Amino acid sequence: MKKKLGISYSEANFQNYWNWFTADELGNEIELVELSFRKNNRSDIEKCDGFVLTGGIDVLPAIYGGAEEYPYKPDVFLPERDEFERLIYDYSQKAKLPVLGICRGMQYINILEGGKVFEDNGAAVNELHKKGSEDKVHGLNIVEDSLLYAVTDKTVGHVNSAHHQGVDPAHLGNNLMANAYADTPDALIEGLEFKDKTGKAFMLGVQWHPERMKEKELNPLSQKIKEQFIKEVKNHKR
Repeated sequence: MKKKLGISYSEANFQNYWNWFTADELGNEIELVELSFRKNNRSDIEKCDGFVLTGGIDVLPAIYGGAEEYPYKPDVFLPERDEFERLIYDYSQKAKLPVLGICRGMQYINILEGGKVFEDNGAAVNELHKKGSEDKVHGLNIVEDSLLYAVTDKTVGHVNSAHHQGVDPAHLGNNLMANAYADTPDALIEGLEFKDKTGKAFMLGVQWHPERMKEKELNPLSQKIKEQFIKEVKNHKR
């Protein structure tokens, strides 16, 4: 029986996440499953062997005690998406399944673990991180004693950037640690993982978008992460 890799539906560029996992990489061992708050296919969550929490619209600030009004606030939030992805994450932890959180996905993991995000990073930071006509690009510093380092074998690199919110370092979620920081004056948190990994499955959160990086196949901060994640999904024993 094929393993199932669940990808949470995003209203923003969902196909990029789907296409990132190629047929050659998935082989005959893994099939992709769209987990969508619009379809509300909750029963499919428990059929999956790993999950990608994708990027997209801001998480409803009431969930983490954030301000109701802030710059670049979306016209409409999607609380149905927030709730659906909470179910995905809760199940992933209960069943000890691998999770990869991308951009909003990483931020939401922090929130679900009791942490907070900046509602908006501010004008100066947005100049370096918020998407314009194209993704921004900046350097990255990786913590050596981390899962991210073990996966990529890199202490520095370059990543794309397209976000106006970020993880608040004063409010990291329970048992989470930062594993990467932007090589910019703001030194925003760029990656998260579990601090104590005892009894935990693979979990990485990345603030960048590995699924749409330029030359992503050559960049270990996309390709190596994807390869390890696929390996973790294949290795999951039901």
